[in-house]
Amino acid sequence: MAEVRAIAVIGAGNLGRGIAHAAALGGYRTILEDILPASLRRAETQIKSSLEQAIASGHVRKEDAEAALARIEYASSIEDAARQADLVIEAVPDEFESKTEIFTLLDKVCRPQTMLVSNTVSLNIAEIAAVTYRPGKCLAMRFTDPVDEMQRLEIVGGPATDEETVRLCSEVGRRMGKDVVVITG
Repeated sequence: MAEVRAIAVIGAGNLGRGIAHAAALGGYRTILEDILPASLRRAETQIKSSLEQAIASGHVRKEDAEAALARIEYASSIEDAARQADLVIEAVPDEFESKTEIFTLLDKVCRPQTMLVSNTVSLNIAEIAAVTYRPGKCLAMRFTDPVDEMQRLEIVGGPATDEETVRLCSEVGRRMGKDVVVITG
């Protein structure tokens, strides 16, 4: 039976940063990637600030926040971020060409059992998954910004998505503190 230990997040904008924050608090080794060094630096600063605010408000214990920070790594290439991940979540703008380009690259650099997830809201996950040799390991996880405040997480599989991928991604969502809703596609 597969287990998720490491999560790579592609794109360090608001959504990607929030997903990385939630993944690290959920206990996962988290690798946040962005091709722009300034975006990574900004994300690191914002994650630290967000965790400090969560400590001050009593939502997160100081030791949990420190452990989460220690679990986050930063990468400047998709290859470096995704190579050892069990689950990769892309959080780039909802443009079909960008997402399929990322999924094509991920399909080449990730281990065969790695699950590929898109944060798409408006695009068809089956069409994105079709550019890979692993459509059974692809689905959409629809996080809502701001990730740390919004509790609902929709998981949408395509016709080829296997049950284990849905189960594992649902478990990841729950460990991130989300109310997971599985939507059959």
